[in-house]
Order: sequence, then C-alpha cells, then structure tokens
Amino acid sequence: MPESHFYAMLSRMKYINRWGLMNNTRYENISEHSQQVAVLAHCLVLIHNKRFGGSLNPERAALLAVFHDATEIITGDMPTPVKYANRDIRDIYREIEEKAADRLTNMLPDDFREDYRRILRQNGEGDEQLRIFVKAADRFSALIKCMDEIRMGNNEFKKAQETIAASIRDMHLPEANVFEKEFLPAFSLPLDELS
Repeated sequence: MPESHFYAMLSRMKYINRWGLMNNTRYENISEHSQQVAVLAHCLVLIHNKRFGGSLNPERAALLAVFHDATEIITGDMPTPVKYANRDIRDIYREIEEKAADRLTNMLPDDFREDYRRILRQNGEGDEQLRIFVKAADRFSALIKCMDEIRMGNNEFKKAQETIAASIRDMHLPEANVFEKEFLPAFSLPLDELS
C-alpha cells in the first residue's frame, strides 16, 4: 500500500492564518477556527433537535465543520471582501476550492476517497441541511473573533462585527437566535465570571 500524505497535509492547517487583511491582537489559524466551528455547529444542531423538534445528526455537523476550511491548506484564506466581491470571483473561487478538495482526497488510499470527498466538497449530497448550521457556526466563530479583538481594544474589527452580526440575522435561523441569546453573551465575560 503506498504512503498517504493526507493527514500530514491536514496538520498544516495550523500554518494558515485567518483575517489576513486585518490588524490582529492575536492571530487565529484555520485549525483552531475549525475546532471552534465544530463545537458551535454541534451546539446549533442540538438546539435544532431539542428546541425545534429536529432530528439531524450533530456529530455529522461537527465533522463537516472540522473539515470546512481544509481546502485552504492549498488555496490559503481568501479574505471575505475579496471572495464575495462579485459573482464571478465567488464562482471561480468555488471551482478552485473543489479542485483543492479533489487534490486532498487524491492523497488518500482509494478506499477512503469517497468518504472524504463527501466531507470536503461543499456541495456534498445529503448534508445540505447540516451545512446551513456549519455556515451559521462559521459566522458565529467570526463574530466571536471580532468580539475578542474589540474587547482587547482593537476597533479595527467593529465594522466586521456589525457586518457579521447582520449576516447571521439574515440567515433567519431560529437556532441562531437561541444561540445569540443563551450562549453568545458569555463570550464577553472574563475568566473569573465564567462558572
């Protein structure tokens, strides 16, 4: 069996910093971001199931979230204002992400490839409902980053915070409303007040 480089490549997520256009008080890499998105996606799906009568798999949502930015190992982190500047750029970048996903899955043994292709490709069939919660978790993670930076006195993130908060509201997810009311305020508290 030939040697596989897939997991070694994934370990490089820690070298890809986010928020490249912003002055950061603390840098955040895609590995730690993905872990937070996984936790938040799991929470949002639990809210969906327990408060709104859903029956989605929160563990699958967490798995999708762990890998949601894995293609950035190859593409780098494209700043949001650039990525979504217009439809042409967005569509081209989506193609690039799909090619990066294929490149990563081709590093796997043949019998693993289809499993990971469904995880890494953003249009993976059967996970559409879960990907909505992963997207919301991704936005909440960005919002929490903005809150952290502002709390540290970095006002560079004020506009980003407003824009991201509005984008979450625009998703019209009742689960996001619950998270915002019940869980988000605690992210502004110092350690001594968390109990």
